[in-house]
Amino acid sequence: MKLRAIGALTFAAVFVAAGCSGGPAASDTLKLGVSLPLSGNAAADGQPTLKGAQLAVEQRNAAGGVGGKKIEVLALDHAVNGKYNEQQGAQDMQTFIGDPAVIGIVGPYNSAVAKVQIPIGNKAGLLQCSPANTNMGLTIPEFGAADLRKDNPTKNNYVRVAANDTIQGPAMAVYAFNTLGLKNVMIIDDVTTFGKGVADTFEAKFKELGGTITERVGAPADTTDFNGIITAGAAKNPDGLYYGGVVTSGGGLLLKQMRQAGMDVPFLGPDGINNGNGDAKGSLINIAGKEAAANSFSTVAAIGDFPAKADFDAAYKEQFKADKEFNVPGAYSGPAYACTTIILDALDGVLKANPTADNAAIREGVRAWVTDPSHSFDTVLGETTFDPNGDTSQPYISYYKVDPAAKGNGDWVFIEQQNFAK
Repeated sequence: MKLRAIGALTFAAVFVAAGCSGGPAASDTLKLGVSLPLSGNAAADGQPTLKGAQLAVEQRNAAGGVGGKKIEVLALDHAVNGKYNEQQGAQDMQTFIGDPAVIGIVGPYNSAVAKVQIPIGNKAGLLQCSPANTNMGLTIPEFGAADLRKDNPTKNNYVRVAANDTIQGPAMAVYAFNTLGLKNVMIIDDVTTFGKGVADTFEAKFKELGGTITERVGAPADTTDFNGIITAGAAKNPDGLYYGGVVTSGGGLLLKQMRQAGMDVPFLGPDGINNGNGDAKGSLINIAGKEAAANSFSTVAAIGDFPAKADFDAAYKEQFKADKEFNVPGAYSGPAYACTTIILDALDGVLKANPTADNAAIREGVRAWVTDPSHSFDTVLGETTFDPNGDTSQPYISYYKVDPAAKGNGDWVFIEQQNFAK
């Protein structure tokens, strides 16, 4: 499969969705917004993800653009002091909405940011495709997604190519119980939208399988000393520890302090702990150290061994070879590339259906096209569609383990993957 491929699109619906509104002509250069945490320790998450989107745009522009229009990446950083910040994420959305040339957004990375951004985008009718969000309440009505779309309840503006946490948390519970043989696990979460949610679903499934939770502790994202929690937890003799959270909430420090305290049980977590190799500043392996990070396992809510992975990896490394820190793809580089492909393919369909559409009509046309469950997109991850809630038709979970010997200073290595499509 080629990295650049036009999805299977139907043109008829777009004549209505992207009908010319009689405004000024569309810009010659259209913009793809990217909203990610890009600085400080959060760069280990955001930078490889941004580069996945940039690679897709560079390749599309090299092939002539979309409908004769050049695409420009408008990347905004919502990290504050090295951590994702919901308020800054909200400002990102207002900036994108205020620029009529922005046709859609790739991002965000963190579910807490998405929870703030979705209502703003919904009111304005601006599409988001997240490569990494997993919290259930962003898409599933019974978990509160309808509350995020009150302004335009019939016009979904948010989709994601990542599997949600009704799958991710239980998937690690099954792996921990059946594959790793763990029966008594301690859980620590970072008290965030994402961390608590994924820890809740892990706990429920682990108990269902017959496992025991020795202790459940909430440690806020600003925690800098986990020693008291570790000492109390170790006294109950868990044979594993599951951390529901992200590295910027303290995941790397927790792991480092666990090992220093002699707690050498397997360290488990969701995709929030899988953020780059030991050379990437701010990564779990970089913070904890490669030896301390050994015996760590994570899920990633995306396909790890996707159809065009070898070609994608080679293209990414060539494009960003000058970047000494982020010159290899991250866990969500491929999904960001896929989100970008989806948005640009929708744009292509809108422009073919209505070449004279203005900026407002293009924006609405892209939103309507991508969120239409009848549309299918040929992406680097494989064929992708979205259900009416915006969840992907390819809910893969991939499993990774830290190899301290990989790439010199340690890296996450792929173990296996599973498709949880019904």
